[in-house]
Amino acid sequence: MMKMILTAGFVLATVCSFAQDKDVVDIAIGSKDHTTLVAAVKAADLVGTLKSKGPFTVFAPTNAAFDKLPKGTVEGLLKPESKATLSGILTYHVVAGDLDATAVVAAIKAGKGKAVLTTVNGAKLTASLKGDKVMLTDSKGGTALVTATDLKGSNGVVHVIDTVVMP
Repeated sequence: MMKMILTAGFVLATVCSFAQDKDVVDIAIGSKDHTTLVAAVKAADLVGTLKSKGPFTVFAPTNAAFDKLPKGTVEGLLKPESKATLSGILTYHVVAGDLDATAVVAAIKAGKGKAVLTTVNGAKLTASLKGDKVMLTDSKGGTALVTATDLKGSNGVVHVIDTVVMP
């Protein structure tokens, strides 16, 4: 019995250790709902940057979020000649620092209903609450809801969003 408990403990410790080794890119790669995001990160040549020390807070749009864009937009952005534009859009989804859901909500409350986040590309993204969900408003007035939070990685945290935000 003791041998089984020790073995189970070892397996659990190994799994937990492996999970902590995943960075924000690995989290996206491991999600069937983020294949478009992963392709875009690769096309923009941002894999190395997002695998660096960080920490990063990534607002990760799902495949369905990319599907909401006008027809042909994603295909156009994935072309080599669109690398700079794509990079700007993707870095607009990243904030320097490790902002878990509790920190984001605390910032919204401290800001009397709004928290202005400076993204890695230098543009602003505004977080607010819509019911019990965090809503992001981009610089064009578009909105996205956070649908899953606190996917912890070794170099930051990923929050899933339902719409691509635009700088």
